[in-house]
Amino acid sequence: MKSLASFIMRGPSQAALVAATSALLSVMIPVFGVVAAAAVGLVTLRNGARGGALVALFATLGAGLFYGLVFGAPLLVLGVLLLFWVPIWGLALVLRYSRSLALTVESASLLVMLGLVLVYAVVGDPAVFWARLLELMREAALAAQPDGAAANAALFGELARWMTGAFAMALTFQVVLALFLARWWQAQLYNPGGFGEGFRAYRLHRAFALLALLLIAGWALVRGPGLLADLALVAGVGLLLQGLAVVHQLRVQRGSGTGWLVLLYVLLVLLPQMAVAIAALGLLDVWVDIRARAARLPSR
Repeated sequence: MKSLASFIMRGPSQAALVAATSALLSVMIPVFGVVAAAAVGLVTLRNGARGGALVALFATLGAGLFYGLVFGAPLLVLGVLLLFWVPIWGLALVLRYSRSLALTVESASLLVMLGLVLVYAVVGDPAVFWARLLELMREAALAAQPDGAAANAALFGELARWMTGAFAMALTFQVVLALFLARWWQAQLYNPGGFGEGFRAYRLHRAFALLALLLIAGWALVRGPGLLADLALVAGVGLLLQGLAVVHQLRVQRGSGTGWLVLLYVLLVLLPQMAVAIAALGLLDVWVDIRARAARLPSR
């Protein structure tokens, strides 16, 4: 990965090549979308607004050419530009000047939340859009199991109601993950160990944590999908990251091995309940500062 970061930093053409190629590969392997955005983020973090914008522009032209040749739809690249490269460029600038991972994550979350509010204000109920999009999948499932028409309709109807929040949360997480990858690359090249130190110190502002708490409480009262649920899911990304920062810092403070940390990440992938527990830990840490309290305990 360090060699890839070095290649990206050789110049705007190399960075744009990595971003454009990764954007094309992301159609088949979504994780490459993170790499594409991280390339733009790395150059922006290191060289500033103009350097990052230049890479995004070159990558857009290159990826547009790829999409045109492979899929016959060059304008598909505009979705990548607007959803990933423009946000990562702006957030990288926030991180470059604030030097705060938490503030940058808060900015990403608030940006997506604003987008959600606008969607609901303009479109109304976005579940209608998702229902239409999922209709082809529903028809295919119905063809495979004709006897389950009622259950099939109920399942896809409920899925459509949750798709907006799931998409918004996934978008927030993917952009933040790309930014973290860019920051890690930057640390690997110019400040080894800097990313780990910065992440372990990650701490949300209390105002944001209070907003997240109010959204979660509102969701619990209203119950079910909707705008409050979607906003709460997005806010939960920042809380999850704080919980993980607490876990990483406690591991360093106590001198523990990495085996149980790997197990934790495996459980996060397999069990959604684990993500809720880690996010709750992050919310608790905002108010009681678990890391500071743990630092005062005697070492083993």
